[in-house]
Amino acid sequence: MSYAIRPYSPADRESVRYICCETGFSGKPIDPVFADREIFADFLTRYYTDWEPESSWVVEHENEVVGYLIGCTRFHYHRFIQALILPAFVIPKAISRLIRGRYDRQSRAFLQWCCTKALKEIPSKPKHAGHFHFNILPEHRNSGQGRRLVLIFSAWAKKRGNQRIYGQIQTKDDRRTERAFQRHGFKTWERREISKFREFNDETVYVSTVVKEL
Repeated sequence: MSYAIRPYSPADRESVRYICCETGFSGKPIDPVFADREIFADFLTRYYTDWEPESSWVVEHENEVVGYLIGCTRFHYHRFIQALILPAFVIPKAISRLIRGRYDRQSRAFLQWCCTKALKEIPSKPKHAGHFHFNILPEHRNSGQGRRLVLIFSAWAKKRGNQRIYGQIQTKDDRRTERAFQRHGFKTWERREISKFREFNDETVYVSTVVKEL
């Protein structure tokens, strides 16, 4: 099958948000864990698509966007903007919908986890480093496009003056995903279990920070 990788454009925004939600639960749809796709996508993608779109790419197959990488090379700016996105786009919507009873038990539990445990469970990351987040729809994951996206971003971040980059990936007890990154010069920085997925998985789910020196 033929694939093409091209720079992100504003017309891709909804496709990126859709794929983010379709793959947000260990590569599967996020809905069983958190049913509010708008807020989930706002938190995970809005900075990259709206404030630093030049650091993002999409994968196309037969004129359909089937994957993406959204990245950040302006890490100080990201920290500032992300701190504004929460009170401007995420928290007010979540509170309003919670008060109106729009969330089921699982969604309420997810919000509780975000408020009480997320900061403790998400692994640390290096300061002063670019970073990326990528996802590909399940039927296209074995196409090698994830590797191509990471290599493209690595070259871009180096051109922009970043000395290191990192990504945070969901892994299970089998660490094949981390080893795949290690083959391309990444090292595992830290790995922590994510408790929010315990009731949905037989295997323990972790988030690992992987780092590459440029």
